Formats: sequence, C-alpha cells, structure tokens
Amino acid sequence: MSVEKKFSFKQFIVPNFAKRLAFMLPAVILMGVFVSILVEIGWGTDPASFMNLNIAAALGLSLGNTQVLIYGILLVFTFAFGARMIGFGTLANMLLIGYVVDFCRWIWRNVGFAQFIQEGSFAARLTIFSATIFLFVIVAAIYMNAQMGVAPYDATPVIISGWLPKIPFFVIRIFFDLSAVAAGVIAGKIGGSVQGSLVGSIAMSLLLGPAISIVGKPLKRVL
Repeated sequence: MSVEKKFSFKQFIVPNFAKRLAFMLPAVILMGVFVSILVEIGWGTDPASFMNLNIAAALGLSLGNTQVLIYGILLVFTFAFGARMIGFGTLANMLLIGYVVDFCRWIWRNVGFAQFIQEGSFAARLTIFSATIFLFVIVAAIYMNAQMGVAPYDATPVIISGWLPKIPFFVIRIFFDLSAVAAGVIAGKIGGSVQGSLVGSIAMSLLLGPAISIVGKPLKRVL
C-alpha cells in the first residue's frame, strides 16, 4: 500500500461535497458524544481515546487540548508522508472530538447522568454500554465512508503499511492500536492511575476495526 505525498488544497473539495459534509460533521460530533459515555462507564474506549485520556491526566490538560496536541504532531507526520489523506474530515476529527467529550462529560456531571451510569445496576450499565458501542460503530463508519480525509491517528498506520508492504495492513493496524493502549498505560502510571479499562480498550483494539468495516459496506451505497 503506497501513499501519495503530493498535497493540494483542491483535495478538500471532494465530489458531492455538501452531501458528504452533511454526513461527516454530525458523525464526528456524535463520536465525541458516545466516547464521553464510554469514558463515564469505564469499561474501555477506542485505543486513541484511551491513550489521549491517560496522557491528558498525566499532563493535567483537558482531553480536547491533549487531542489537538497529539494529533497535531501526527498531522505533521501525515503531511510529510501521506498528505493526500488530509481533508476536512481530518481537521474535524482532530479539533472536535476531544472538546465534545469534555463538554458532554460536563453536562453528564451536572444533570446526574454520570452518577447514574457509575452507580446504576450492572444491567443498566451493560445496556447503555452495548447501545453506545453499537451507535459509535455506525457513526464511525459514516465518518470514514464520507471520505473527506483521514484522522491523523488513522493515517499513521496507513503510512507505515506503505513502508512495509509485505505485512498485511490489519496486522499493522492492530499493532498500532495496541501500541496506543500501551502508551496510555505508561502515561497513566506516570500520572498515578490508569484511566479506563485496559482489558476493554484492548478488546476494542481488536474488534472495533472489523465491526466498522462490516457496518461501513452498506453505507458506501449512500455516500
């Protein structure tokens, strides 16, 4: 898998721009909403969020600021080696999700939803967790199939795969996601405690990608 390096601002204006934007932008915002619920439940999040949450705690920063910082570094890497993957979706993912999570968690605390999740029965928490994962997979698939650019986190394993063509992409992706979880654990230990479930985040490293791909297939007809 090779990655084209040439960058042009024209790549931001994709065919059916308005339609794709109408799908992509709400999907990104909803991804933040659903991640905020997963954080409150504490049973694990996607690998990128797990890493960013623990780095944020170690640095004493908000998740939004931390995600902009980490993804900003990865964006420079993407611009250097895979610039053609950058688009409006890249910037939306980088700039919105972390702040949406922060904002939603503030709302959940003030309306009592966070307390309800944390102190509710196992059955209630399991129901909320299952529904949230299901909806997260759907909106993540919508975001990806809008094809308006790749998040800096997602672009990195694609670039690495171009350098290692003999290794299947899914192997590189799983290793990259597990590396993000490991980075989160290290940051958590430095900060004093690991934020979120390690086991749950590892499971999502292995399962979220295939689930999003399966759900994304019928969405391609729409987008």
